[in-house]
Amino acid sequence: MRKLIFAINTTLDGCCDHTKQIADEETHQYFTDLMQEVDLLVFGRKTYQLMVPFWPDVARSQSMSPASNAFARTFVSIKKVVFSRSLDRADDSNTRIVRTNLRDEILRVKQQQGKDILVGGVSIPSQLMELGLVDEYRFVVAPIVVGEGRRLLEGVSLPERQQLTLVDSKFFESGCVALRYLRQ
Repeated sequence: MRKLIFAINTTLDGCCDHTKQIADEETHQYFTDLMQEVDLLVFGRKTYQLMVPFWPDVARSQSMSPASNAFARTFVSIKKVVFSRSLDRADDSNTRIVRTNLRDEILRVKQQQGKDILVGGVSIPSQLMELGLVDEYRFVVAPIVVGEGRRLLEGVSLPERQQLTLVDSKFFESGCVALRYLRQ
């Protein structure tokens, strides 16, 4: 069975608001490497619209740093599933909009052949955590405290405590730390 991996950038105080932090070269490279391990990206509408058309435009223009350009190229090459009741159409051909039950769809794609699945954002991953469907967590923690903004795991209500095992960590020159946890 394919694993469902939740990955996100966060600050020391748990802020995962993209406007409060900037991903550096090492962070972009880390997420590019992670995306090369998967063949499906899962988002909600809000996260999808933050990523598209921005990253496809960068992939076409190659207008950013080498690590950001590589991230963009990798991002556009992967199939995406977007859970949305309001999005009428996807802005790229690699994306499928899903309006069905989140739990049923994720269980269905986890059973399919292929590489692992990567979920990003906050709302959809929070729901998947509550459903007990996240198998692995990857957090890149930035050495900053912002004091405001949307918090990681804010409003998540788990039916029971989940024990995680730290299986890898990586320290970046910037002071960021990448943490990889598996659900027991």
